[in-house]
Amino acid sequence: MVEEMSNKNWNWWPLFPLYPYGQKKTILRELIPNQIWSLEQIQGLYYVAVPIRMTVIKIDNGLMLINPLPPTKELVNELKKLISIHGKVKTVVLPSASGLEHKIGLPALARIFKDAEIWLCPGQWSFPINLPLDFLGIPSKRTRILFEDGTPYKDVCTWSSLGPINLGLGRYQEVSCYHSPTRTLIVTDAIIGISSKPPEIFDFDPTPLLFHSRERGDEPLVDSVEKRKKGWARLVLFSSFLKPGKLKIPSLKQIFKYSFKTDLRNKRSHFGIYPFMWDEDWESSLVEIMGDDIPMIQIAPVLKKLIFPRSKEILIGWLEEIKTLKDIKYLIPAHFSAPIKFKVADSQKLINEINSEKWDILPEDNKFLMNLYKKLFELGIIPEEVNS
Repeated sequence: MVEEMSNKNWNWWPLFPLYPYGQKKTILRELIPNQIWSLEQIQGLYYVAVPIRMTVIKIDNGLMLINPLPPTKELVNELKKLISIHGKVKTVVLPSASGLEHKIGLPALARIFKDAEIWLCPGQWSFPINLPLDFLGIPSKRTRILFEDGTPYKDVCTWSSLGPINLGLGRYQEVSCYHSPTRTLIVTDAIIGISSKPPEIFDFDPTPLLFHSRERGDEPLVDSVEKRKKGWARLVLFSSFLKPGKLKIPSLKQIFKYSFKTDLRNKRSHFGIYPFMWDEDWESSLVEIMGDDIPMIQIAPVLKKLIFPRSKEILIGWLEEIKTLKDIKYLIPAHFSAPIKFKVADSQKLINEINSEKWDILPEDNKFLMNLYKKLFELGIIPEEVNS
């Protein structure tokens, strides 16, 4: 048991303190037989946790990693299973300029795979001080910048940029990779597919699902298929809207009224502290973002309202570029479901939605995100020229 726990250790978690902090479970999944795999962990705040994925692609006599994850012993051991069959890690790609959750594991991963070439999305930045790559633990001598220094594996990979979009503190930009042998598009954050089925990684610890499946803090964490699905649905709403419209925050008096009951005096139950109150019709918010058996393909709701309100033409341009990949068959995002069946028609459907009145409608669930965007703009944190 002690050895199993140590295999999940991630000692650098204080640099980016997301749940599950210093203990990160990793699972290996084969996505495209004998060609593409994913190593998956979870991340979040206050049990609001969703999967995060590093994609592993078989390339010429080796492997390419896209969207790095914290390399715990468990992750490295799972990766070694693939290395023993398909060859060493030759390339590590960080295809996002702004996503800290995708870059936090890169320095440690680069130290483990000392011979691997590193490719970065242009415009990398750090906060509060913009530091050189070597100061961030990324070895500049074997690091190259996508497009500025070319792109890796041009014979089998087509790379396309979404952005840059000026955020003020830095830029939003992500680079997608189309792997032609498998007809698969690998993206980071912009496009996702959400299903009602809880992801496999929660089978190892369903606590976040069970915690959010309750109505009050004095309810025990009871495990069942129904509870897991209910908890997952609420996690989806949290991660999509930050503060869903059907969610209310009860008073401190109400919160503590149901806290610290005898069976709940433990960290797993957060001592019965449950600062959420859901409307009876909360499930109505899932209609637009969650599919039942088939993942619902969409522009990530958080990005839709915080990144793209005035940058629709950039997003459309990227989707038009994806449409040129006429043989596309699968989509693998860094979050939620994968692989997802994806065709040119799905890209056009997203374009049609962006150009429709529906895109600019402010439903109840989006109010918090839109107010946040407005506030950031008024404070000058988001600049007027977002597309520069």
